[in-house]
Amino acid sequence: MTRLYNDPADFADEMVDGFVAANRARVRKVHGGVARATTSPDGTVALVVGGGSGHYPAFGGLVGHGLAAGAAMGNLFASPSAQQVTAVAAAVDHGGGVLLSYGNYAGDVLNFDAAARTLEARGIPVRTVRVTDDVASAPADRAHERRGIAGDLCVFKVAGAAAERGDDLDAVATLAERANDRTRSFGVAFSGCSLPGADEPLFTVPEGRMAIGMGIHGERGIAEADVPSAAGLAELLVDRLLTELPTGVVPDGARVVPILNGLGSVKYEELFVVFGSVVRLLEAAGAVVVEPEVGELVTSFDMAGVSLTLLWLDDELEHLWAAPADSPAYRKGGAVPAEPVSEQELVAGTLAPVTVGSEASRRSAAVVARAIDAVRATVDDHVDELGRIDAVAGDGDHGIGMQRGSTAAAAAARGAVERGAGAGGLLAIAGDAWSDKAGGTSGAIWGAALEALGRVVGDESRPSAATVADAVHAAAEAVLAFGAVVGDKTMVDALVPFDDVLSARVRAGDDLVTAWSAASAAASAAASATADLLPRKGRARTHGEDAVGTPDAGAISFALITAAVLATLTPQKEEQHA
Repeated sequence: MTRLYNDPADFADEMVDGFVAANRARVRKVHGGVARATTSPDGTVALVVGGGSGHYPAFGGLVGHGLAAGAAMGNLFASPSAQQVTAVAAAVDHGGGVLLSYGNYAGDVLNFDAAARTLEARGIPVRTVRVTDDVASAPADRAHERRGIAGDLCVFKVAGAAAERGDDLDAVATLAERANDRTRSFGVAFSGCSLPGADEPLFTVPEGRMAIGMGIHGERGIAEADVPSAAGLAELLVDRLLTELPTGVVPDGARVVPILNGLGSVKYEELFVVFGSVVRLLEAAGAVVVEPEVGELVTSFDMAGVSLTLLWLDDELEHLWAAPADSPAYRKGGAVPAEPVSEQELVAGTLAPVTVGSEASRRSAAVVARAIDAVRATVDDHVDELGRIDAVAGDGDHGIGMQRGSTAAAAAARGAVERGAGAGGLLAIAGDAWSDKAGGTSGAIWGAALEALGRVVGDESRPSAATVADAVHAAAEAVLAFGAVVGDKTMVDALVPFDDVLSARVRAGDDLVTAWSAASAAASAAASATADLLPRKGRARTHGEDAVGTPDAGAISFALITAAVLATLTPQKEEQHA
């Protein structure tokens, strides 16, 4: 259980502040995360890594000479937003382009890809390498679907060393891909982790048992077994990884880097006992162990667990693995200190530009702002329950992510009203704020949905019922573009019925409140019905059976939001008929 925190909602931000204060010679705070506090030559490729907080030393602890140039750091177990990734990348770009590298999780993919598009539009070349080392998360014939765990370190170290020696962007990306292709990981957990303020861990394991194949975001394992001896655990981990070798690798004579990673609560002494057996088993298979690592390298907050990673080397990868590195949490060889950066500060918190709306649109903007504030209040009221639902087969962060996003959106909407924004502009500003503060998959989705709403509503006139229906349909199309379909057990299962009913009722002649009321009821019924579905998207897909009987948190939150908006529309209808 996490014992030391102030306000749980501020934990990640306060953690970053303390981390920077403790490592000022190596890192500096920038919007969205941290960057090196030392200079790099012009033309150097900038490696930008990142993901949710709660995995230290990943990701900020791996920023420094021979490793990353910057790290985008999201909230606990939530991906950084596209805005955060963009800001970190822009802060560390030295004219050689940017390599984005991160674990293969849905929210990270959405937000890093969006950031890549923004950076490319600004003229900054970008390449992306997703880490896919976890053999438990998908079969070998779907290796591209696998998530990234402690193999992050292997890919980041190789890419960082290649960038440091002056390789160009394509060469650095190619080497990072090769490191990823030659890396495999497998892990177990003896207990789940607890986020700050939570009364219960994200999952539990019976005494004397362990979860096999767990993830680093609190995802429970794919199987359970009795806890073996240290030697027995080493045998389980090594045997599993030796059954799936990279193409062309034969253990006899192959050179390999083994990384025994503690996930948060397993003591180093225990890791060393296990590692002795790991080395004996690898050497018995004919492998040659090269520069191994034992310790906490990619953690899962306070989870009690262990993972083994094997990086199968070739001559060039071995050279890059052995190259010097100097970061707050990982050091190797004799890294040469660089000059500190100048005292320039990045501008943070700049207000988004506002196009002043027409008088009618400004009045509508005030209504929209009240609706978004009602959404915030509803999410606040249900944050714990949304987290509980999400924790059944996910990582339990949906409630707090929605809370961060809706709170930021409500504040941005109030500011937009004060600056004379029309309804469309206000929705775009609110969507940007939601995406930035929430991070994760839900942040990206709600940001895109609000942007689409605003694009159709516009700033010229009071939107009619037909315009609102068209805007909702555009928002639905924006969400569907992320890849989920009805039946995947996501927000889409409530969104599509809402869109269909709203459009049909408006076309039939209903006023907006009547049509919205019917659509909201349809969304609520559809959200409840997701309890019968197996998840086919996101982290929950690997634990589908656990989710049966519990509705999808995203669908439930969407239904709650439609009801909250309805409550703000009803007084408007009454005023018009008074």
